[in-house]
Amino acid sequence: MDAQERVLKAINHEEPDKVPAFESTITNNGLKKYYGIEIEKSEIQLYKSLSKLGKKGDRLLQKGYCNKNIVKSVMRNFYEFCKRAHLDLVLSMGALFNRKLLENGEGFIDEFGRIMKFESYVDKNGIETVIVGYHGSVINSFEDYESWEQPDPNWEARLINFEAGREVQEEMNNRVFSIPAISALMEVTWESFGLENFSKLFARSAQIKKVFDDRGKFTLELVKILAEHDAKIILLWDDYGYKNGLFMSPRNYRKYVFPWIKRICDAAHRMDCKIMLHSDGDLTEILDDIVNSGVDVLNPIEPTTANPDYTICNLKEKYGDKLTLSGNISPMLLASGPIQEIISYSKRLIKEIAPGGGFLFGSGHSINPAIPPQHYEAMQQIKEQYGSYPIDHNF
Repeated sequence: MDAQERVLKAINHEEPDKVPAFESTITNNGLKKYYGIEIEKSEIQLYKSLSKLGKKGDRLLQKGYCNKNIVKSVMRNFYEFCKRAHLDLVLSMGALFNRKLLENGEGFIDEFGRIMKFESYVDKNGIETVIVGYHGSVINSFEDYESWEQPDPNWEARLINFEAGREVQEEMNNRVFSIPAISALMEVTWESFGLENFSKLFARSAQIKKVFDDRGKFTLELVKILAEHDAKIILLWDDYGYKNGLFMSPRNYRKYVFPWIKRICDAAHRMDCKIMLHSDGDLTEILDDIVNSGVDVLNPIEPTTANPDYTICNLKEKYGDKLTLSGNISPMLLASGPIQEIISYSKRLIKEIAPGGGFLFGSGHSINPAIPPQHYEAMQQIKEQYGSYPIDHNF
């Protein structure tokens, strides 16, 4: 069974040949080295060179996104890494493209006005990984927002990146399954304004409604375009919460966000496409809304929230026949061990969550540079050893 068949069967709540694995984000060059993948030249060096060219550098960056050969050359290295790292599902880029380089190549402003800067992390073995962190926004008011050039769902780079990912998947004999990842409503909205300015918008209902509607229309149109080109799953980046709860009241989610999410899911389902929602945090108060909107897969089921009842076992019991669950192994546990606890928790997920399908194995957030390769491999080896269907409950 190839990766695409395996993932789709699991999401349909059927048992494939083995439990599929997925990580929404891997930023760990030590892990790349562990699996024999060449660590590419730092993105910072490229951005520094382009930033010296001013607006010409910005234009060259945009052209690069639209050059399928360039995109595929980058993808081949990453997809091969994911295959060696035992992952079935991999992501291509459908939104959140860089629009303007920051001075000295220290980062960029993306198409939603967010300021993203490069941050360097050096692990215990001296291996550097460059990650990208959020550093505010160039949009400070509704007037700034109105003057900002809004992202275009029809921009050619979006389909080019999706098609490039699918072609690399085929080159690899479908050993990985490439799906597009795009923005949605909540995360890019509050980050585009900053949390304080975002909160102030609620005093002006017409303004906050317009912003959410703009995001909803963009996401809906892009989902339609991708699904029409045979995307089978689309991931929505849309963090709704943090460890202590939600970013805004359930009432506001129901008023501004979930009507659009339902329209998005309905449109995708009409074209035989599934929707995966990536949201960190404790989502207890809006889980029913997520399910009723039609979301097919929820990732990453963060295990370290302040709510002791927000567990993957509780979610499996209540929503297991309606929702595929993805993730859940704590990155803190993966980073600090002990390794026997990693093994024990991984076994528990295989035993309790995997039977019957509806589960994608992985971490409860991401694989960051602090996670030792041996800890990650230990987790994956449990899946490889015990994750074949039918699941044997005697291990």
